Amino acid sequence: MKKTKPMIASERSYIIEKEKFVPVSEYYGEDTFSNKIMKEKLPKDTYKKLMDSINEDKALDIETANIIAHAMKEWAIEKGATHFAHWFQPMTGITAEKHDAFAEPSGIGEVVEKFSGKQLVQGEPDASSFPSGGIRATFEARGYTAWDMSSPAFIKRNGISTTLCIPTAFISYTGEALDKKTPLLRSNRAVSKSAVNMLKLLGGKNIKKVNATLGPEQEYFLIDMDYFFKRPDLVLGGRAVVGAPPAKGQELEDQYFGSIKERISSYMHDMEEELFKLGVPAKTRHNEVAPSQFELAPMFEEANLAVDHNQLVMDTMKSVAKKHNLACLLHEKPFAKINGSGKHVNWSLSDNHGNNLLNPGNTPQDNIQFLVFLIATVRAVYKHADILRASVASYGNDHRLGANEAPPAIISVFLGEQLTQILTNIEKGTVTKATNAEIIDLGISSLPAVSKDNTDRNRTSPFAFTGNKFEFRAVGSSQSISFPAAVLNTIVAESLDYLAEKIKASTVKNINQAVLEVLKKEIKEIKPILFNGDNYTKEWELEAQKRKLPNDKTTPVALKALITDKALNLFEKYEVLSKVELKSRYVIYLEKYIKDLEIEVKCLKNICMSQVIPAAVTYQKKLAEAIIGTKEVLGNAAVVSSQAEILKRVLDAVNNIYSVNKEILAKVEAAAAIHDEAKKADLLCSKVKTKMDELREYVDTLECLVDDEIWPLPKFWEMLFIS
Repeated sequence: MKKTKPMIASERSYIIEKEKFVPVSEYYGEDTFSNKIMKEKLPKDTYKKLMDSINEDKALDIETANIIAHAMKEWAIEKGATHFAHWFQPMTGITAEKHDAFAEPSGIGEVVEKFSGKQLVQGEPDASSFPSGGIRATFEARGYTAWDMSSPAFIKRNGISTTLCIPTAFISYTGEALDKKTPLLRSNRAVSKSAVNMLKLLGGKNIKKVNATLGPEQEYFLIDMDYFFKRPDLVLGGRAVVGAPPAKGQELEDQYFGSIKERISSYMHDMEEELFKLGVPAKTRHNEVAPSQFELAPMFEEANLAVDHNQLVMDTMKSVAKKHNLACLLHEKPFAKINGSGKHVNWSLSDNHGNNLLNPGNTPQDNIQFLVFLIATVRAVYKHADILRASVASYGNDHRLGANEAPPAIISVFLGEQLTQILTNIEKGTVTKATNAEIIDLGISSLPAVSKDNTDRNRTSPFAFTGNKFEFRAVGSSQSISFPAAVLNTIVAESLDYLAEKIKASTVKNINQAVLEVLKKEIKEIKPILFNGDNYTKEWELEAQKRKLPNDKTTPVALKALITDKALNLFEKYEVLSKVELKSRYVIYLEKYIKDLEIEVKCLKNICMSQVIPAAVTYQKKLAEAIIGTKEVLGNAAVVSSQAEILKRVLDAVNNIYSVNKEILAKVEAAAAIHDEAKKADLLCSKVKTKMDELREYVDTLECLVDDEIWPLPKFWEMLFIS
């Protein structure tokens, strides 16, 4: 509910006019230049031209762009905007913007607000300092932003500043994609083309377009801002590189879906109010498993819009948190030994009539269609599990994948017992009989019945079918969902084309029977990827090895899948990423891994040398003086034996911290001399990261020994139980 009295952002959470509320529906999307606003502000023919350009994926003429730009400017100024910005998503993984004033000189001492179609359609930010993976030299500064008409412009408020933000793609002077949006848009086009062709082959009518749809569930932590700024590791890297687990963590399972505390509920209210104004369909909020961990889940949207909205969600989470003196942590594993955060990305396909292609239907034809798209997706994951794993590879996510709150690095598909049995029966040519009202008969004697959402969910599976969609659970909480979505779109497009060619080549005249014959053979080949059991067990890891499923546990290993001939040819064939563009991403992701690890090494060194060891020495001195004083008074060394033992443990920990830190720095220095980024990443991963874990154990041991008043860092138990 929104308050009716105008308030500045900082007051909004705390000033409430009694009994004066309006429903969300009355202000939803008020800060977006949405279809509703465009219908009001644009001439009918201009609006139609814009919609045609979006739906038919074609360019907009400059005259129409000028009319739209004028209307957009007038609307933005009414909202208080003084500047406009092309809002884009470079390979940094976050968003970027350059603000330009509407005001332009019109005479001596006079200005007028201007915004042209040319300024709307194209911008030119400096591209030299953004990651390019070797596509361009740092002295080559020119880059272009191009208006993405399919994602609405929006108003961004930051303090008293108000800016019109225009979602754009970002490309180099020579045309290569330098961002995360461009490959996604290309993959949307690719999967749409392949899906439309398949639907027409199956007898679909009036099918013009298919959209990939996404629903990303966003997990996050909140801690008090005062504690946050006392932890340099959280400020600089987003993760506590040291810290002993609290005596009570998540063992009692009392946090999950528990009653939301007042301070957090107020934060969630303010955050959602900002998101609703931006047209983000936030739907569900709740406590997650770990203390101080929470989740926001939106409604499904078209993939490109869902990606843009998820970036806005992450930005809004952080900005609103500050107003409540909270810090929002989006790192995949900010606190060791308790659950980390993921971003479960729910993916499906829908046609231009709004039909979900992964939803079993009410007619035999609908269910033939369902089975084709289901098996095409499973085949895609089977054939390209390595690429899918690479799409979620990052230094932060390596800390999370394989732990008990996240799926393992082995990519497998969960379909549930009922659906798995149906596929088995298709393969064998037997018939499954309906067993309850949820079973939908396909109506063809040789085809089985299909169950709609007739299975439990598997929280350990990285890629699970959940009734009418697939849930990709391996995506990290801080990651952009753009690349994983682009990979999914591309590999499914390839599988749809493959199946279509097989169906066309069949000599069976009845299309449904022809489909069945093709699916029989495919199920037999792809079934090693299917697994309905516990993905956490050692037995599954051994079984996956027998099935020859990849198990790439670290980012340096996983990323190599992006530069195989298979991946390079696939992405180039579907015009999603050229070989140069894909190789550049491999380099960028490697560089990011190296930099993230090196930042943590520096944080760890500084914390150990300037905070932990001095605190330990202070306590050591205090303890030694107490031991000496007690011995002098009592004249008996035996009475201080326990204190002496504690002192020895403190001394040992300090010596170990110093020596292991020295080893780490030596290895990092050796890595710095390596010019091959892949070899450098391998060395840091295998040699340095393991030593960092060892060093952490010594620091955490010391934390449990040193006087609480002397210990310089906020402890987990202080940070994770917000009052």
